[in-house]
Amino acid sequence: MNFSSVTEAERVGARRIARLVEPIHSVGYYGREIHELTDRERSDWRGYRGWWQAYFAYRAAPLGEAPAPAVTAAFYNFAPRMVEKAVPEVWSFGSPADTITRRDEVVDRALRRTFASELGGSAIAEAAELARRAVADADVAGRVLFGAHMGLDWPSDDEPHRVLWHACTMLRELRGDSHAIALAAAEVDGCQSHLLMTARGTGNRATIQKIRGWNDEEWDHAARSLAERGWLTADGLFTDEGQRARIGIERHTDRLSAQAAQRLGEADLDRFEELLGSLVATVLAVGEVPGTWPPPDLKVLDPA
Repeated sequence: MNFSSVTEAERVGARRIARLVEPIHSVGYYGREIHELTDRERSDWRGYRGWWQAYFAYRAAPLGEAPAPAVTAAFYNFAPRMVEKAVPEVWSFGSPADTITRRDEVVDRALRRTFASELGGSAIAEAAELARRAVADADVAGRVLFGAHMGLDWPSDDEPHRVLWHACTMLRELRGDSHAIALAAAEVDGCQSHLLMTARGTGNRATIQKIRGWNDEEWDHAARSLAERGWLTADGLFTDEGQRARIGIERHTDRLSAQAAQRLGEADLDRFEELLGSLVATVLAVGEVPGTWPPPDLKVLDPA
């Protein structure tokens, strides 16, 4: 796509899509069925050692049997040591193809339970068709995780709930890859990206260090670096320059992920928002997918 031709409506459309697809995609993280992947008593597979190990396995699996540095690069904002606790050991539990099969089985059951009253209805089927069209023949250049998902087989059209989840996952990874490109272009590393989040009130140091693996020395170094650039104050708050830089990164991310909005057009994007808005409300009402990030209750990641 020609990024210079992205209109303001398409840029805003990219943000609208991101808000819609995230909760659907997140059923694959937080639906209670996903914890079956850590069940070490099963006879049909060797369960992963906790939620995080399972996460690194099934999210990275489309990349193939990737080494830890490749996964760290693709995920962008995790401390390398946290990735290394899982990768490459996870590939001893099963091949990437087996991992995707296991993930798809539990996500299917989570979706069937979550959307029990909507299964077989027209809303999911129509939303799935629009979501699939939004990613059809999309440009994968520089979008590593999105490109890896483009190489996977689509679920059967007879299971539109799975088609919808798969397409929403692709749209989510398209956005995530685009954000990584924008961060790298702005010379913001993985740890620094989290300080920009906390500066705008998303999460806090203690929570994000726990779920991304950065230690105190790395966090403090990132804070000093951003202060030296004039982006953050000594208290970790945005300066005017830092606020402008953050907005610039977000707008860059919007432009880089706008191709999905371009494919849909304004009318179909409105319809997609109408359909998915109702489905997202169902997901959030079930109560397993948090409505905010980071999860307010970290026990959802590693329940007793």
